[in-house]
Amino acid sequence: MIIDKLENSNMYNFGEAWKIAFDFLSSLTPDSEDMRYNIQGDDIFAIVMSYKTTLPQTAILESHREYVDIQTVIVGRECFECSFRDSLAVDMPYDKSKDLELYKRITTGHTSVNVIPGTFVMLFPHDAHMAGLMIDDKEEVVKKVVVKIKTELLKIV
Repeated sequence: MIIDKLENSNMYNFGEAWKIAFDFLSSLTPDSEDMRYNIQGDDIFAIVMSYKTTLPQTAILESHREYVDIQTVIVGRECFECSFRDSLAVDMPYDKSKDLELYKRITTGHTSVNVIPGTFVMLFPHDAHMAGLMIDDKEEVVKKVVVKIKTELLKIV
């Protein structure tokens, strides 16, 4: 997992796919439409969505194998919980058609981070994550974007 400011994205040398993703992120505004954006077909795409934050007890802890996620909020703020997937009990086995595996939530041994406009979280396949969580037990509307990059497109050394 990487947590940083959007303005620092050029400090990471993950190759052209990384640059393309952050060029797209820099084009978004609070008025960007909730929808899927095909940046490079199924290799790099983004989903802009709006929703209300929730309590961890009702959220889903998930991971992906085919894609790396870059997530940020455009409006509002949300908390993430992250854990290493190999330390978790599987709740729903990996579904290749959805690139999704679900886990039972743990109450200790995870990392929590608040994501606000101007910051991002990058999640690797070994990072299980739960997004959309309330901060200070206060529900709020969030508009966020998830950019999905096929893992093999990133230059990771």
